[in-house]
Amino acid sequence: MAKKYPCKTVDMTFFDTAPFRYVAEVVVRASAADVFSSFENADDWPRWAMPILKVEWTAPQPFGIGTTRTVTMVGNLVGYEEFIAWERGREMAFCFTHASEDNIESFAERYQVEELDSSSCKVKWTMAMRPKGFSRYFLPVFSPVMHIGVKLMLRKFAKLVEGRQCFGSPKK
Repeated sequence: MAKKYPCKTVDMTFFDTAPFRYVAEVVVRASAADVFSSFENADDWPRWAMPILKVEWTAPQPFGIGTTRTVTMVGNLVGYEEFIAWERGREMAFCFTHASEDNIESFAERYQVEELDSSSCKVKWTMAMRPKGFSRYFLPVFSPVMHIGVKLMLRKFAKLVEGRQCFGSPKK
């Protein structure tokens, strides 16, 4: 089991106040329900979010505020997450409660979904963080890459969800 270092948990105001924020938006040709079905599918996250190797929900469905999960990423980083917002079809957000590395003071992600019509929606992803230790100096250098990476990953997410659409029915 990975060592756990505590992170400062945050509330929804962190998405406006974090020193490092990366935002991407994309229109997905699928319903908001289909988008959330993908969010709830642990196997989907490694398919579109490059750093993620494995997602394990550690709380039963139905998911909501207080739901927990463990995410294993490249470089042996493990994030222990708790959801701080959950409105299926509209919004979800989580923050790290702990991490396997001691270089993260706070980390959170927010996904906002705006249904445009019955077969498309806009997804906005905000990644917010406050590093500590050496990472405080490392992250500013790589922020331009992070901005691009978040946009590329969200486009990949859209293609994953859209690829399941076949005349209005999910592909098996």
